[in-house]
Amino acid sequence: MEVTARAPGKIILAGEHAVVHGYTAVASSIDLYTVFSIRLRSEDDDTVKLKLNDIGLDFSWSVRRIKEVLSHLGSPFSSTPTSCSLETIKSLATLVDEQSFPETKIGLASGVYAFLWLYTSILGFKPATITVSSELPVGAGLGSSAAYCVSLSAALLALSDSVKLDVSQKGWSTFKETEAELVNKWAFEGEKIIHGRPSGVDNSVSTFGNVIKFKSGVMTRVNSNMPLRMLITNTKVGRDTKALVANVSARKSRHPDAMCSVLNAIEAISDEWSTIIQSHAVDDLYLSANEEKLGELMEMNQGLLLSIGVSHASIENVLQTSMKYKLASKLTGAGGGDISGEVIDKLVEELGSFGYQSFTAGIGDCIDVVVISLPFRFLYTSFSD
Repeated sequence: MEVTARAPGKIILAGEHAVVHGYTAVASSIDLYTVFSIRLRSEDDDTVKLKLNDIGLDFSWSVRRIKEVLSHLGSPFSSTPTSCSLETIKSLATLVDEQSFPETKIGLASGVYAFLWLYTSILGFKPATITVSSELPVGAGLGSSAAYCVSLSAALLALSDSVKLDVSQKGWSTFKETEAELVNKWAFEGEKIIHGRPSGVDNSVSTFGNVIKFKSGVMTRVNSNMPLRMLITNTKVGRDTKALVANVSARKSRHPDAMCSVLNAIEAISDEWSTIIQSHAVDDLYLSANEEKLGELMEMNQGLLLSIGVSHASIENVLQTSMKYKLASKLTGAGGGDISGEVIDKLVEELGSFGYQSFTAGIGDCIDVVVISLPFRFLYTSFSD
């Protein structure tokens, strides 16, 4: 049997970094996906193969070796999402260290740790070939690791005893709410291996899709009534989410009162963002006024993020370039205002001259945008060995 699952990336509309410290963020999924395909093999094969197509890495372990190193795990516990202990992390590192992991890509090793933990915890010690592909750039703030963990968890649970699905069905399907919650909890455990102390917003929006508010582990769905277009620009400047979060935490420890004020201000922006996009525009004038407010909120949010040290020169370059075209901007997104397609094209061309990659996205109830927000889906196909 083979199962394929896909999960979308995300953008944070307001509340980056503040959400890690228990403050509100507003996020939306986008239609750039990570796809996991898992093909179970006969017991005689005795091999687990992981193929990361987009980064050109292949791994292979014997089931016997995995059992030997992770013997303390016992039987799979797919219905009980569990955190990976430090002892198990060391065991996972042993398995990864036995592979030929290029030094230039060693930063991706935690993703392989997460794979091994989720695979053995949910499915146990079964031989399989696992293939991963993604449209999401790594380390660009678009939730690539969350989409990775959500699509992996969805595929594994579809093959487990914890989810009851019609395996004879062909084509895309979705999980029920309670099953999606199980996917989300397992994906969060994978995110913790990769990032250390994630907020949970990325895996939540990747699992459930559309627009959400997120605070202290609690997700609230947001019904957007504004057909917004977003221009997402990838500056191609790498980043380490775990290190950035740690730096903000350190600054919060050194300046608790000042940081509390900044984070409260960011939360106020998130709350106002949510209120505005849920409001019903009575006419075009009201809609334009709301768009202008969102633009101002984005600029304010970006200024606060700059004050806590999470921006960089390339992002500031994007902001200055966008201002020439009357586009408000912030980390992971740009938008606001009634901007013509011609202006967008000119902006994309100018950003491209700096070596940046740009693409349009939409949030809310909008039918004429490139991107729509969807929850993860999975696909069953049957086969015979």
